[in-house]
Amino acid sequence: MSNPASSTQEKRFNGVGVSPGIARGTVFVYRPDDDAAPSRSIEESEIPTEIARFEGALLATRAQILEMQQRIAESTGAKDASIFDAHLLVVEDRTLIDEVLRRLGADRMNVEHVFQTVAGRYAKTLSEIDDPYLRERALDIHDVTRRVIHNLMGTQARDLAGVTTPHILIAHNLAPSDTAQLNRALVLGFGTDAGSRTSHTAIMARSLNIPAIVGLHEASSQLVTGDHVLLDGYNGLLVVNPSDQTLWEYGELEIKKTVVEEKLSQLRETASTTRDGHHVILSANIELPDDMELVQQSGAEGVGLYRTEFFYLNKAELPTEEEQFAAYRQVAEAAAPHSVIIRTLDLGGDKFMSALHIPEELNPFLGWRAIRFCLERVDIFKTQLRAILRASAAGNVKIMYPMISGVEELRRANVLLEECRAELRAEGLAFNEEMEVGAMIEIPSAAISADILAKEVDFFSIGTNDLIQYSIAVDRLNEHIAHLYEPTHPAIIRLIRMTVEAAHANNLWVGVCGEMAGDILLTPLLLGLGIDELSAGAGSVPRVKRAVQSLDNAACRQLVEEIQHLDTAAAILAKCDAVARAHYPELL
Repeated sequence: MSNPASSTQEKRFNGVGVSPGIARGTVFVYRPDDDAAPSRSIEESEIPTEIARFEGALLATRAQILEMQQRIAESTGAKDASIFDAHLLVVEDRTLIDEVLRRLGADRMNVEHVFQTVAGRYAKTLSEIDDPYLRERALDIHDVTRRVIHNLMGTQARDLAGVTTPHILIAHNLAPSDTAQLNRALVLGFGTDAGSRTSHTAIMARSLNIPAIVGLHEASSQLVTGDHVLLDGYNGLLVVNPSDQTLWEYGELEIKKTVVEEKLSQLRETASTTRDGHHVILSANIELPDDMELVQQSGAEGVGLYRTEFFYLNKAELPTEEEQFAAYRQVAEAAAPHSVIIRTLDLGGDKFMSALHIPEELNPFLGWRAIRFCLERVDIFKTQLRAILRASAAGNVKIMYPMISGVEELRRANVLLEECRAELRAEGLAFNEEMEVGAMIEIPSAAISADILAKEVDFFSIGTNDLIQYSIAVDRLNEHIAHLYEPTHPAIIRLIRMTVEAAHANNLWVGVCGEMAGDILLTPLLLGLGIDELSAGAGSVPRVKRAVQSLDNAACRQLVEEIQHLDTAAAILAKCDAVARAHYPELL
């Protein structure tokens, strides 16, 4: 079919593809209302009224954020809902609030003007810092400021909910509250001038399985609503007024992708076994009990990582034992006869619950988090342990502790687990006495001392995301050094090999539940290193299964032999890529 705008010259914008896929359609350019708040002088007698209005607007804003957070949690999961935790911190920030109250008294101006001025100053300072994480926080402040101003003025913010036709959304940037209002059935793709692979827009697009590009620079100022575009989320390319030749080329690509997807959908009931008969358990990662529908559709063998932070991130109060027990049992029953591995609470780092009042830390990823937090908050930890133990009576439930750095932490956790077992026996509550207990290997010290840890557990699960981050000292959220985040770094290969050898020497099995498990370029490497289980996002399971079925274990072991003497991540990755393309080129 001919392109309706083929008479107009094609123009291309290059950005960063953050969510794969191809979209074609008309543009809707979103420009939020950022008008200056009205300003007027006030008398001293009006200050109490202005303070009351301000407090009311903060409360209303907090309620709106919580409502959006709950809606996102129910539709796409806890990980995406946690985006709004930063917004809640803004409306509860005493430094910001106290500065507004101080300026209110000093300047004698209406509170809308004062708040916008103070918040704008905060956001400007953060936006100028050479750190992408802090620049994202500037966007949070800007988004909350807009909402507070509208609540003060009793007006409605311009939003995206009113767009009623299919469109490709183009904006300078999209705040979480913008994406929360989308009619997702109508959004064909996202494109933003700003943002990074870890920006809110990117996270949301991947969760919704919508093609997306960030870093388009000036696209929003050069496009107008109604323009015809093609958005390539694989390569980060936005084509305005695509020519007939471009449309034909992308049409052919889509046909090939569709054929591959149809073949993958037929793998559901097949086993993840190599051509020479080596079976690898292929399971899925989940956050919510509702995720089990996708797990079952994917053909995964149960759950290799059940993240339990959802109970804590989206509630004003701590979850009860009964609430957790009901959810864990639901997942166990849905996964049967396969197993479910429940990771104990991994709060801290970038995941917080306001009700816990976790103090702000200079370096939270190296701070009071995960097992460290649980071993100090024994009341919270034991509540979860009891719920997991009770759920083990309903299915093949296993438990694993995150961020173990040494054997002392592991032993202390197991002592508490045994206390819970004794309590449940005394209360006459059923649980599986033989429930397997594992440790996550995501800190270099754990990998290096894996032979010691192996004496205390039944299995290891390698969390490659943190293992890579901690081993190479690379913040993968920092766009300036993201290129240094290398899964095939020789040190990472050695740490994984060390962990596997220690486990197998002690008759333990080893899984991988980080992003490496879902990367089909690395499947030959992981199989060759002796990994027994791979746990990936449900959407990646069919591709990984197809990769496993296309390989033979001997070739994977040969790959590992060949890379032993390579000294760079790039050289090792090239070898992995060659094996992958030789066995399943249609997936790449």
